[in-house]
Amino acid sequence: MKRTLLVLTFAVAAQLPGQGAPRDPRVTLTEFVYNSAPFPSAHASTIEETGGSLVTAWFGGSAEGAPDVGIWLARKVEGKWTVPVEVANGLQPDGKQLPCWNPVLFKPKNGALTLYYKVGASPREWWGEVRTSADAGRTWSSAKRLPPGILGPIKNKPVQLANGTIVSPSSTESADTPPKWRVHFEISGNLTGAWHATAPPDAADVNAIQPTIFVRADGTLQALLRTQSLKIFETLSTDGGANWSALAPTELPNPNAGIDGTMLRDGRELLVFNRSETERTPLTVAVSADGKTWQDLLVLEKDPGEYSYPAVIQTHDGLVHITYTWKRRRIKHVVIDPGTR
Repeated sequence: MKRTLLVLTFAVAAQLPGQGAPRDPRVTLTEFVYNSAPFPSAHASTIEETGGSLVTAWFGGSAEGAPDVGIWLARKVEGKWTVPVEVANGLQPDGKQLPCWNPVLFKPKNGALTLYYKVGASPREWWGEVRTSADAGRTWSSAKRLPPGILGPIKNKPVQLANGTIVSPSSTESADTPPKWRVHFEISGNLTGAWHATAPPDAADVNAIQPTIFVRADGTLQALLRTQSLKIFETLSTDGGANWSALAPTELPNPNAGIDGTMLRDGRELLVFNRSETERTPLTVAVSADGKTWQDLLVLEKDPGEYSYPAVIQTHDGLVHITYTWKRRRIKHVVIDPGTR
């Protein structure tokens, strides 16, 4: 009996953040953004570096789609995450409360830290809103609704091209039964004005949403997409997002779950995704030198449960920061050293 109790105690302790050395030497830190919060459910995190510090946000409330779901945010100050605070909610002028969804943090080359998010009863009805912060996420402007027909980045961060153009990966879910998922891209010369949308040719047999964009050295944009087709799909643009190729499957599986990635400074693409066609586990980090052939770098989570909706950035020191949903209860933060080619 004593031996059994010892084993169980160790198993519980091993699940706590910061306990013991990381199993993989490339993992330099693993932690939860918070250990307690005034909401039971959390999902769809985003992370950005600004002013030499980290900011992360997610939606939290009683359950996804519930009216009390708002956008929560924490900053990393002196090595510790601040207590989560709600920075946006769906309270309407008539007193009605609507849920918030899918925050996206983005710091343009010249401009304030920007928070995009969605408000609405469902993804078929939501609209985009945006707030900005001039003090690295401490305080935020009032909400501004995006122009009609523009939703903003739907899950993953925009990319800013060499000429300053910002390309936001977006998508829609129609009111049809079942809904049709369509990918599009929203292009602007600045943050909130002069938007226009472009899209790849419609694929009647592929339902795809939530692109993540890689900007290759030759200027080609490669967008990888969440789909209902058991595979991650891709579309390419060689003219800054004005035109896109037809959707095509990659070698990577997808269980109808969000993905995210970033272009590393050494020219490789890094992607975080669920390496499964049916489950939101395992959560895997892979790299590619050409955007076609992928090599697994490490596995972040492999136990039963949901580990999903990653957000990925590479910070000024070359490290890669990943946040993701941990069993719909908390947001986990992992830092890895991606090495070099």
